[in-house]
Amino acid sequence: MDFVIANWTLILLVVVSGGLLAWPLISGGGAGALTPSAAVQLMNREKAVVIDVCEPAEYAAGHVTGAKSIPLSELETKLPAVVKNKALPLILVCASGARSARAVAVAKKLGYENTRSLGGGMKAWRDANLPVEA
Repeated sequence: MDFVIANWTLILLVVVSGGLLAWPLISGGGAGALTPSAAVQLMNREKAVVIDVCEPAEYAAGHVTGAKSIPLSELETKLPAVVKNKALPLILVCASGARSARAVAVAKKLGYENTRSLGGGMKAWRDANLPVEA
């Protein structure tokens, strides 16, 4: 206990540093997440399919141009019918990147190994001034 009291600043520094390192994973911009510009390159170069995992009302309010709507709750049942070629790259998108990060695990479980999440979701897409369909 004396060590903790004598070195409280060092312990605080370790906790804050750990929190800052973990923040990208918590906020949806974690490992494997694409930036909006990387997503556009994947769409243009490798014909990636964009799947919006938002609820229908969120999708109707604005989505990536050409994105197909499959809510996260229906992804496991509807994805195989919408994207038959499992070799195609998939980009999963939601409002903030949190749901799409969870959706990546579902898609990979179904055999879509080349699946990525858009880090920051539609917010990041809009912030990058990329086209949005309503």
